[in-house]
Amino acid sequence: MSASFVQIVSGNYRKNDCSGRVFELVEQYKSGAKGGFVTVKNGGNFPGFSDVIRINIEGPMSYQFVSEGSAASVPAAVETFVETDEEVIARIRERFQILDEMTEAATNGDIRAMIVSGPPGVGKSFGVEQIIDKACLFDKIAGKRLRAEVVKGSATPIGLYQTLYKYSDSNCVVVFDDCDSILLDDVSLNLLKGALDSGKKRKISWLSESSALRREGIPDSFNFNGSVIFITNLKFDGMKSQKLRDHLDALQSRCHYLDLTLDTMRDKLLRIKQIAQDGALFDGMDLDQVAQDEIIAFMDANKDRLREVSLRMAIKVGQLRKSFPVKWMQMAKTTCMKV
Repeated sequence: MSASFVQIVSGNYRKNDCSGRVFELVEQYKSGAKGGFVTVKNGGNFPGFSDVIRINIEGPMSYQFVSEGSAASVPAAVETFVETDEEVIARIRERFQILDEMTEAATNGDIRAMIVSGPPGVGKSFGVEQIIDKACLFDKIAGKRLRAEVVKGSATPIGLYQTLYKYSDSNCVVVFDDCDSILLDDVSLNLLKGALDSGKKRKISWLSESSALRREGIPDSFNFNGSVIFITNLKFDGMKSQKLRDHLDALQSRCHYLDLTLDTMRDKLLRIKQIAQDGALFDGMDLDQVAQDEIIAFMDANKDRLREVSLRMAIKVGQLRKSFPVKWMQMAKTTCMKV
């Protein structure tokens, strides 16, 4: 049986960053008492340590399978380019600026379909929702039906069909946020493919009998002329299921795909720092710069023990820093960390 090789997207071994390194796989991802890990052959990556090592990772999506030839193309001794913190922050800020601009273009009908990929808790939805609210402002003032909606959570195929019909006009936008269940259902996927198609006409059909559609006067087919933004936690390039990858590749080919490139723990922490620098993270908490720096330093020092590393967690810790200025660290360790 031939060996399998994996490339680490984000992970570490004894505090050594393994991102980008290729290893021969011994055993796939397992969840342990102190977090998850994948077991690989050292292969000379870390001289002086065991032949078989465990690399600490967040989950199965923190590594991807690669060909055997890739192992030779990433020698351990080769020094790779490492971004400075300032360069990472600039890259992240630029990506989110592009997201805002693309969303503006979607509300104008210039961009018809976009997929946004990034981990949870980094603010993917915040800017999009602000722009959608702005686009609907005149509708609210005039008492008209809103021309845009943000749909969160799961959606049934017929619910998806109804939503697409409701926002099928050329000036409409529908945002699917954290609706990854759509990608796991063949009927929903085909409807989404139709909505995201790059052709001049995007015809969507429901060929099954439905009393719900009859009651609401929704036809069994219609042309979709609106715009769709699909926000997901999935990283399309890292999927191991061939069937799902085929579907995701078909979606990518139909629309703009924006990967926010927040692939490592360091990226997430610097995203938090970037939002704090821009003055949007601790807004209204009356925390000075020293306090804000202490919060971010605390999260960095305890990143492997926090329940999650996200903007939400930063706000939670900020609230404790505000409410308990003397014992906030003790409170955060008790309420925000894994036991």
